Amino acid sequence: MHSVKEKASNAAASGKEHIDIMKAKAQEKVEKATSRTKEEKTIAHERRKAKEAEAKMKLHEAKAEHADEKLHGHHLHPHHEPVVGTHGHHHQPVGTADPTTGVPAPKYPLGGQFPAGPTHNKYV
Repeated sequence: MHSVKEKASNAAASGKEHIDIMKAKAQEKVEKATSRTKEEKTIAHERRKAKEAEAKMKLHEAKAEHADEKLHGHHLHPHHEPVVGTHGHHHQPVGTADPTTGVPAPKYPLGGQFPAGPTHNKYV
């Protein structure tokens, strides 16, 4: 699933890069048409090259970010940082103490009763 999302994001970033390059080329043509000297035309060409390089840089940054999101599973928000050592688990193991209060967690089954259900297994 992450690979599909990464590919789609990369395709969108690539499309944005191509649009930015086409805008830079169009702007260069306009600047060359309105320029009067050879130096102004050279400056217009250099601006286009700089904008193309910037668009490619943004594409590579976006691809790196998408690969990082794929590698780490999801984008972390500042208020949803994982707790070190939990590996995504939020429950205490059965029979251990709560580290904040020191109160032992209950052992299962609660109340000494087994959960309700069939009393035998017909396949054994």
